[in-house]
Amino acid sequence: MTASRATIAITGGTGFVGSALIDLAVAEGHEVRALARKPQPSRTGVTWVAGDLADKAALAELVREAGSVIHVAGLTKAPNRAGFDAANVEGTKAVLDAALAVGAQRFVFVSSLAAREPQLSAYGASKAEAEWLLRTAPIDWTIVRPPAVYGPRDSEMLELFRAAKLGVVPMPGRGRASVIHVADLARFLLALAPSREDTRHALFEPDDAIPRGWSHRALAQAIGAAVGRRPLVLPVPRVAMELAARADMAARKDAARLTLDRVGYFMHPDWVVRAEARPPSALWRPQVETGEGLKATARWYREAGWL
Repeated sequence: MTASRATIAITGGTGFVGSALIDLAVAEGHEVRALARKPQPSRTGVTWVAGDLADKAALAELVREAGSVIHVAGLTKAPNRAGFDAANVEGTKAVLDAALAVGAQRFVFVSSLAAREPQLSAYGASKAEAEWLLRTAPIDWTIVRPPAVYGPRDSEMLELFRAAKLGVVPMPGRGRASVIHVADLARFLLALAPSREDTRHALFEPDDAIPRGWSHRALAQAIGAAVGRRPLVLPVPRVAMELAARADMAARKDAARLTLDRVGYFMHPDWVVRAEARPPSALWRPQVETGEGLKATARWYREAGWL
């Protein structure tokens, strides 16, 4: 393989997971080409490509000379199914088409556990459809379905940390979920960049190696411990969650964090990764113990003024 073919193209590089992936890739000596909608500071080892998933010229430039493509970019909140499809389905197709056009060797797609239950949400349905596009493409692909991802710079689980600091954490009443630290997910994605027989045309669900995941109560208590509190964990029924979503949507419109679509998969009782879908241990194992990872995340939030 030539040096140029070893270049990794990354979408979503300015986001939570993508930025952690770029940090790791650069630290390990990789050359990175990363898509960005806004101008970014110059950085050794990173070539920023201006554009978005709808910009075919930008995507062609992004994947130029790239041996592997790691497609992280995606939309987790949208006002309707069309919004999810535009970003998660058509966006994935556009990146895939660009990769095929230049003969990229590898395509790693960051999907979601929500794709496992596409009937629950438009978000999950869009991720499932994007997965189907990849499964039928003539390329060496791997699909990654992360569970809930936490860590520094994350704004999604931040709300749970803030609630825990206040002493009351509202959570779905029943069910279990897996989690993964962003650094562990980044390590796994980078490990998938080279072509390997045991990752070709494979689907993986990485997590923190807790066999049955976390009950919602246990996770809330662990977040409480991370901020030095023993919070009351308040079980929230679906009807209350839907009312809260309607209120958030009315107040913040398209910027709402809680939507009816998100309620659909938040209330599902089983977001635990499947044992048979865990990555092979010879390739990757999680390194961040979740209790310590949550404490480190809380410290980062405090230092950044977020908590």
